[in-house]
Amino acid sequence: MDGKFRLGLSTPGGAFGLDEVAACAAAVGAQPAAVLWYEDFTGPAPVDGVAKVAAMGAAAVITWEPWLWRTDATGADAVTLAGIAAGRHDDHLSAWAEAFALTATPVQLRFAHEFNGDWYPWSPAHGTTPEQYVAAWRHAQDLFRRAGATEVGWVWSLDAAAHPDIPLRDWYPGDDYVDVVGIDGYNWGTTQGWSRWTPPVDIFEPAATEVRALTDRPIMIAEVGCAEAGGAKADWIAAFVRWVAAQPDIDTAIWFEHDKETDWRITSTPAATAAMAAALQEVAP
Repeated sequence: MDGKFRLGLSTPGGAFGLDEVAACAAAVGAQPAAVLWYEDFTGPAPVDGVAKVAAMGAAAVITWEPWLWRTDATGADAVTLAGIAAGRHDDHLSAWAEAFALTATPVQLRFAHEFNGDWYPWSPAHGTTPEQYVAAWRHAQDLFRRAGATEVGWVWSLDAAAHPDIPLRDWYPGDDYVDVVGIDGYNWGTTQGWSRWTPPVDIFEPAATEVRALTDRPIMIAEVGCAEAGGAKADWIAAFVRWVAAQPDIDTAIWFEHDKETDWRITSTPAATAAMAAALQEVAP
């Protein structure tokens, strides 16, 4: 075991609720390595949030979603990857790029994540093609480069569940346009009619293997959570930390500290919290 494990956190408040991050980190005795949060495409560049995260010594990871989930706009007002690729949102993209260029603070931008699922409008299930996805990604990043936003790293993030009908190679923007590959994976346990208790290795190893066949870019676990129903969450947490620590190209895992579809949180129970604290001690260098 390499002994590398850096715990990042995503909480409901994200960069604008760092008391939540601090409370969870304190509960497990860790300094958060990263803070991840979510931004509507049309919102302003969250430079204040990036500064707050940087001040606490963590990396800012912004999940930038190319849709208007704050307003649920549809039709002509909807943001699409085809529209981004065609330049219809260049003013807004450039505003973000220029804002980050001015701050010169490192930030990781996780754009159009989980494209290989069926729940976002930038997925093939909703009509997006690999060509549109790659063209939009490259177009956005080219604008950032021209603006001098050199401190922005680009995170290409996929869903860990098997999607054999969606070859990752077709959706990959290329090594020149990707700095880090993110993998999102959850143990849903028995919370759903279709789900079962699934060990961490079964969730993440197949996806990591597919990614490694595609690129040698570093990998992060960009979202992870575990349900309570169906098994021992404390044991799952310990196994997850050990698995990540044994990977030579993964050193950061961002826990989804949200009570959403189910209670994914590390702090869902004292046993789960204690398990993470003990696992972090076990893999500490």
